[in-house]
Amino acid sequence: MKVRWLVVNDRMQQGYRYALAAPIGSKFHPDFRPELTPAEMLALGVFGGKYMTDCRDEFPESWFAEARLSSLRKDPSLNCFGVDASQPLSVWRAKGWIHPDDPRGWFQWYCRYYQGRRMPGEDERQIARWKAIRRHVAQLRRACEPGDCWCRPRQRQALMHWAYDSRSI
Repeated sequence: MKVRWLVVNDRMQQGYRYALAAPIGSKFHPDFRPELTPAEMLALGVFGGKYMTDCRDEFPESWFAEARLSSLRKDPSLNCFGVDASQPLSVWRAKGWIHPDDPRGWFQWYCRYYQGRRMPGEDERQIARWKAIRRHVAQLRRACEPGDCWCRPRQRQALMHWAYDSRSI
């Protein structure tokens, strides 16, 4: 595959460049097996519809065909489970979870990774964080009846923000 470069100019980054070195949606790290694509996550409703409103030019137009987005502010009713399951970006920054290349956080990293960007070291860190969230899957299985999609909706929404399809738990 020929490397392709993207230049990002949005509200949070100006002149940021990265290479797409892997085919879109493939050649993932063997430990990283997300259940939802970025387009599916956006269509199901994540982050109150506010996460991707000013950076659409960076990603495939098809990702936004059915996206639930809010033009003004975060709207938890747009989330799949209709609840707010996000911490403010300021909390993520304070905890040191934000890498300078991805100032919006994990989902931005995932969207760029899905498109083909690879960042040795950072990819492994983010994949480890993704794997750690899996503990919530086990908690849902212990606490909820199979097929009860509305048991623990906030926890289910949070899992969806990490590309786990919590509707099937």
